[in-house]
Amino acid sequence: MTYKYLALGDSYTIGEAVAPDERWPHILQGRLVGEGFKVELPKIIATTGWTTDELQAAIDKEKPSSDYDLVSLLIGVNNQYRGYPIDQYKKEFESLLQQAIVFAKGKSERAFVLSIPDYGVTPFAASKDPAKIAKELNEYNAIAKRICEQYQVAFVDITPGSRRAAKEPALVAEDGLHPSGKMYKEWVDAAYPIVKTMLAD
Repeated sequence: MTYKYLALGDSYTIGEAVAPDERWPHILQGRLVGEGFKVELPKIIATTGWTTDELQAAIDKEKPSSDYDLVSLLIGVNNQYRGYPIDQYKKEFESLLQQAIVFAKGKSERAFVLSIPDYGVTPFAASKDPAKIAKELNEYNAIAKRICEQYQVAFVDITPGSRRAAKEPALVAEDGLHPSGKMYKEWVDAAYPIVKTMLAD
């Protein structure tokens, strides 16, 4: 069979500052194909700067079908960046996750979430407060992880690895903020064993 993949998110999913084939959903699809899975190019609903409510508005507009075999969700960094109430994230993330499950034919075992990376270690954030950013993003990710556990959705924690960018410039794109293709590949390295098992079931 041929699998359909839907990726929901923001700049980290659309791959701001990298080539299309360096976006992590595309890397993931390519790796699956390389191992014999027939997977279509991902349908991506993501735009740089989106918050949870903006992703929700885009989903409402696009009305994705409910026949995807794989659905990923990565959202929240812009809520933190803009200083939105964390309770808003909790409520809207849960709603988005519920919808992701619906898009995955109602199967929670076919949806997965990536944690929010820590942009506080990037050159962009050098003049900001890296410790505050790290603390708040830890809170966001703890909420997302708890909600994923509640719905039995896989949660892939890529945040610790993202913090290596503080000492490894090659993990940051040329814009000084977003991940490079190299970092996106590491995200896929983390997610791949989980995703492969999902499709093998």
